[in-house]
This record gives sequence, C-alpha cells and structure tokens, in this order.
Amino acid sequence: TMGNWLVNHWFSAAVLAAWLGINIFLFTYYFLFFDRDEQYFYTRAILGSALAWARASAKCLNFNSMLILLPVCRNLLSFLRGTCSCCRRTLRKQLDHNLTFHKLVAYALALLTAVHTIAHLFNLERYNQSQQATDGSLPAVLSKMHLQGSTKWLNPIHSNQTVSAPSASSNPPAPVPCSPDPPAALQTVEYMAFTSIPGLTGVIITLALILMVTSSTEFIRRNYFELFWYTHHLFLVYFAGLVIHGIAGLVRGQTEQSMAEVHPYRCAEYLTQREQNCTHSCCKEPEFGSIPAESWKWVLAPIILYVFERMLRVWRAQQKVLVTKVVMHPARVLELQMQKKGFSMEVGQYIFVNCPAISLLEWHPFTLTSAPEEDFFSIHIRAAGDWTERLIDTFQLETPRIEVDGPFGTASEDVFQYEVAMLVGAGIGVTPFASILKSIWYKFQQADQTLKTKKIYFYWLCRDTGAFAWFNDLLASLEQKMAESGKADFLTYRLFLTGWDTSIANNVALHFDTATDTVTGLRHKTIFGRPMWNMEFAAVAAAHPRSVVGVFLCGPEALAKSLQKSCHQHSSLDPRKVKFYFNKENF
Repeated sequence: TMGNWLVNHWFSAAVLAAWLGINIFLFTYYFLFFDRDEQYFYTRAILGSALAWARASAKCLNFNSMLILLPVCRNLLSFLRGTCSCCRRTLRKQLDHNLTFHKLVAYALALLTAVHTIAHLFNLERYNQSQQATDGSLPAVLSKMHLQGSTKWLNPIHSNQTVSAPSASSNPPAPVPCSPDPPAALQTVEYMAFTSIPGLTGVIITLALILMVTSSTEFIRRNYFELFWYTHHLFLVYFAGLVIHGIAGLVRGQTEQSMAEVHPYRCAEYLTQREQNCTHSCCKEPEFGSIPAESWKWVLAPIILYVFERMLRVWRAQQKVLVTKVVMHPARVLELQMQKKGFSMEVGQYIFVNCPAISLLEWHPFTLTSAPEEDFFSIHIRAAGDWTERLIDTFQLETPRIEVDGPFGTASEDVFQYEVAMLVGAGIGVTPFASILKSIWYKFQQADQTLKTKKIYFYWLCRDTGAFAWFNDLLASLEQKMAESGKADFLTYRLFLTGWDTSIANNVALHFDTATDTVTGLRHKTIFGRPMWNMEFAAVAAAHPRSVVGVFLCGPEALAKSLQKSCHQHSSLDPRKVKFYFNKENF
C-alpha cells in the first residue's frame, strides 16, 4: 500500500517536503543567526534565547503569509490548469489540492504565531526586569542607555531613573534629570503590548487569525457558512497588521559602525566596570539600530496578485446574467438556466453566485450541470442553509437579479483524459457528473472521434428517492442514445438508495421481475444500501487490467477516504497494469 501511495502521490510528497524543508531551513538559519551573531550580543544579554525564537518564527511567518493567498486565487489556478492541459496528469492533479495546502499553511501560521507571541512575552518580561534592575549588571546598564541619546537605547521599556555602572570610587551614582519618557511604573508588559505599534498590531493579528481558523472548521462551514464567509475576510486586517507590525523596530542590534569602534567581545566588560575618567578605546558608548521591517517585501507580490484577482471577479460579476428558465425539482432542488455574454465553460467547472436581494456580499459556489455544447449554463441548488433556503423561496415568488463569477476549473475537467472513468456522486454531489454525462451525450450525437474515454462507471448514492427524480430523464435519454449508437456498454451506472422505509421495500419486492426499476423507471435496478467498494474496484480492475482509471468524487470526506484507500489497494505497482487515480471536487 505504501508503494502504491508513493507512486500516486510522489509529487504531492515532493511539494510537501519542499515546503517543510524551506520552513525548517528558515527557522534553523535565523535561529542560529540571532542566537550567535555578534551584532545582537548586547540584545541577547537582556533577552537570552527568546530573541532567536521570536525572530526565527517571524521569518517563517513571513514565508507562509506569502503563500497563504496563492491557493485561493481561483483565476490563477484556472489559468494554470489551462496551460498545464498538456502536462503530465500528476502535475495537473496538484492544483486540486489547493484548499488542502491553504489549510496546511493556515495551521502553520497559527503554530508560528503562538511561538512568536510566547517568545515576545518572555522578551517583554525580560526587558521589564532589566529596566527595573539596580544591580549594575550588563542588562541593567544597557536598559538605561536611552538616557544617553536617541541612537543608544536598546531596551524599548524606558525609565526616568538610571543606574550607572559601579565606579572605582564607592560614591553612589548621581541622579540624572528626568527624561520625558513615561514613568517606569506605567511601562509594564501590558502597557507595551497594548500601546506600542508592534504590541497592538500583534494582538489584532492574533485575534484575526484565531477567528479565521476557528470559524473555518468543517462543522461551521457546513452549518453556518455566513459566519465562515464574513470572518474569513479578516484576512484584510491580518495583512494590514502584518505590514505595519515591524515598522517601529523595537528589537534592535548594534550598528556596524559602532561594532567597528567598540566590538562587544572586546568592550562589553567596560560597560559594567568603567572608571569615571576612562580613556580606553572601549569607553565610547555602543550605538544601536532597528531591524528594518521586512514583512511587506514578502507579501507585496501575493497581495498585488490577489488585488488583480478580486478586480477581475468584480468586473465579471457586473456583467449581466439572464435567467432563461427556473425549474423546481422534487426534494427542494432549484434548477437555474442562465445566459451571459462571453461565458465559456468546460465539463465539471463551477461558478460563484450572488443574489443582491438576499446579500450583497455573500458568494456561494455551485457546480455547473450544463454541458459546454449547450447554449446556456445551469446549476442545481439544494436547500442546505439560510442562504439557499431564502434563494429558493425568492425564486418561487419572483426572478431576482443574479450575479455570476467564473467559471473555475476543478478535477472533473480531466475526466476525458482517462480511458476509463469512475464517477461517484453523493446526493446533490451528482451535479458535476450531470455536465459530464450531458457532454458525452452530445459527443455521441456528433459522432466525436476524438473521445479518448472508452468506458464510464457512474455511481450515485442518495438517502431518499426524491433526489433521483430530476436526474432520471438524463440517464434515460443516455440509455436510449447509447443503445441506438451500438454503444450500450459505454456507460454502466449503479444507483444506491442508502435510506428507505418498508413501503418502498415491499413495492420493490412486488415488482421485482419488471423490466424497469420501480424507484427510478430506469433499466438498471436501484441497489438498497451502500456500495462494497472493494468489490466494485476489483471488478473494474479485472475488466480493464491495463488501463489508467480516473476516480472522480463529489461528496463527503468520509467517502473520499474510503475511495482513496481503494485506489491505493487496487493499483498495481507494475506500470503496465491497472492504475487508479483519485480526484475530488474542492470548493
């Protein structure tokens, strides 16, 4: 099984290894740099190793913030999918993992933010302790250097009291005039966290990230999509805060010019043991400079790319959409047939739909159920939440204005790249395969000789009989057309009813010998229960021992895991024998 997984997923593993490798390299390199570099000798004297933890995690945060927007640039992905149409199947399949990679990067950001925040809390506490210290130690002396000039401060927590290093005489240090800085009692850790630019933006960034991550769980996305949609737009706050975060430059290091004059390895001891009339070359005070803000350099290009992406979406959304037909199917499934100037689609693609009468900001994804050969495009909408319920209710009363963005590419676009295809839909998840099966019907009508696909296995799993109703006509016409074309064996479909009552079971038993199915009216009989996937895959492997089989799913994650496991188990390590490639719809 491990061998099959490596064969099918070597490129995914390589991408993941590269991403992990870059993160590990950045963290290790900058941790060692800030933990050992002589420029930060004095900074480490106050902060210790927490400096390295904070700076190394910051570099990784910048790197992952650069990546987080790229997987959700839908137009970019569609463009890449189009340009990669001639590429190897393995390369194209990586584009289907865009949301998985987006989530992975988001979890990495959450982890790195925790490390960065904890490290800086330690830093602030050590800055505070050093500022309050009166023992003449190196951290204490360094923390009072802000009183000597604007370029000499190292500790951002300033005090109006100073403690000079013990001199050769036993006289106590003379007091110095009060500085204009706020009193030391005010400049606590909490004060710095909520009043300084890095502290305040850090708190805002962290809160935005917590809200985005927690509201994007599977449960909330499925049941409270609006909550997920609105909180995810806090990414604007996140990136604004990230760009501003490092501007103040509170973490400082010794300047190169100062190091040339008073190198810390040579002169550090003179700071704590200096005589009053010191004439040594090390008697000069060291000077410090801020670390330049770098986050904007990392995220500028992705932000510009994403701005163009959103501008393109807005422009396309403004183009007029004409709703030509509205059909209300059983099980509260709404079919919309639409036309839009310049709209061009491929099988299995999806669009985003907005209804301003319901919400100006909410856009929801729906798979196209029409074929490219048709002069309209259509979607089927099942009542599955507040927005879809209100949309269906609105269309039963009137025809509101609809805005459409897309179409965007998905895994199902590649279905005709395979000799054999297994299409698995669960409930309304059948929609991308409606487009595929319609397109096949048109290809048979036009006697298309370029069709590479020789055999399609279609599996549809439904909880209730009403869900079958709107799709029956298409399957019936396909049955008839393929029989007329002498290709009745081209399509094998199996319908599974996963929920039923005794009246349905009794009716099926009563009409068991009829030519057509009592549930659907089709020639193929409905199967009660769930598919035995091992048996289904074994049968396909036996029928096509030397074929490449594409397995396409639009359905729940549990079913995806089951199919993926079957793909691995039934793929041969021998490149000349059967291979199953798993593809899943991701929105």
